[in-house]
Amino acid sequence: MPTTGVARLEPVDMKLEVVLLGVSDVDRAKAFYGNLGWRLDADFATGDDFRVVQLTPHNSDASIIFGKGITSAKSGPADSLVLAVDDIDAARNDLIARGVDVSEVFHYAGGPFNNAVKNSRIGGRDPQGRPYYSFASFEDPDGNGWLLQEIQTRLPGREWKLTRARAMDVAALAEFLRETSEHHDHYEKTHAEHHWWDWYAPYLSARQNGSSPEEAAAAADRYMEEVLHVLPR
Repeated sequence: MPTTGVARLEPVDMKLEVVLLGVSDVDRAKAFYGNLGWRLDADFATGDDFRVVQLTPHNSDASIIFGKGITSAKSGPADSLVLAVDDIDAARNDLIARGVDVSEVFHYAGGPFNNAVKNSRIGGRDPQGRPYYSFASFEDPDGNGWLLQEIQTRLPGREWKLTRARAMDVAALAEFLRETSEHHDHYEKTHAEHHWWDWYAPYLSARQNGSSPEEAAAAADRYMEEVLHVLPR
């Protein structure tokens, strides 16, 4: 039958924002993920029956949330959560250095995530070096399973194209600029003449990438000294 006159609905923008994890010990889970270098976004409680903790992997758009009164304390299914990494060896070494028990690198005999075949996991990287095909795994203290999946180049059509500019949070930007100005004030009084924007740029960049104000100020100081050779008076 003809479909003339039927409007084709455009999909609404949706972005995976948060994955809820079940944990039995909130502080233990917070310490585990904090030790991975993940950014702590929130930790607040309402009374004795509700607490929410949110952390975000470095440079990730999605976060995890766990706590009390949120989900069941039962452990999640093994390897149910996936972290995309550019270099699986570097990611694995980083986790090991943080005391995490990580599997050896492996690939699936029947292709990514195919556990339907016997002895589905084969040791070593994908022989053809294909993106999406090499993995490693680890668990948190509650048995929530994570997979590292190496994706160096995404397949065509696997990246969203922005159709409109994202709205800028003017209030947040104003607060960032106020904070940057306060930290720059001390630097300006103790260092040789320079352009304020040269110090602002590395400070703001560091803050937007999760650094604390103190870490961002130190990064800006290093940039000024090492790149622009601005020294103390």
